[in-house]
Amino acid sequence: METLTINASKAALTEAQFYNICRQNEGLRFEMTAQGDLIVMPPVGGLSGDREMSLGAKVWNWNDASGLGRVFSSSTVFQLPNGAKRSPDVAWVEQSRWDNLSKEEQERFPPLAPDFVIELRSRTDALDVLQAKMQEYAENGVRLGWLINPQDQQVEIYQPGQDVEIKSLPTQLSEEEILPGFTLDLPLF
Repeated sequence: METLTINASKAALTEAQFYNICRQNEGLRFEMTAQGDLIVMPPVGGLSGDREMSLGAKVWNWNDASGLGRVFSSSTVFQLPNGAKRSPDVAWVEQSRWDNLSKEEQERFPPLAPDFVIELRSRTDALDVLQAKMQEYAENGVRLGWLINPQDQQVEIYQPGQDVEIKSLPTQLSEEEILPGFTLDLPLF
């Protein structure tokens, strides 16, 4: 199954309807663009699932030791300031920003852009679509984004107001200002 996008004129979902669709179809992942297009994403295969979990575990372990924020899986939908509803493969939110949300906002789809996101390109992901998603994150307040692209053996680094930086794999990634003490070693895939 490939990603399916349903045009906004056909979807026209309210916030409550989008939330209910997500809850009633927990085996699928949904996103919504700022224009209201509904995106249905298939489950990833075993290789991508393993890589995604490994990345999430590394961020979670760092955060558990540092206590600086909260880590979220690809099942979490964030409502970005532009109205898009996005689910990064791994997301991190600084603790004070998380604490500023009401309990209801924390329990539903948090209305904020994460501070840090990782997107891992799977075999069904179109690179240009992921690159546009990363740009959208940067334009909506995500302070750091890493697009890991095993197919091309590279990672793209996104930060607001900066050109995209591309590094070949293997490489080591860190950003002390945003993720103090966190380092990610990326091998060849």
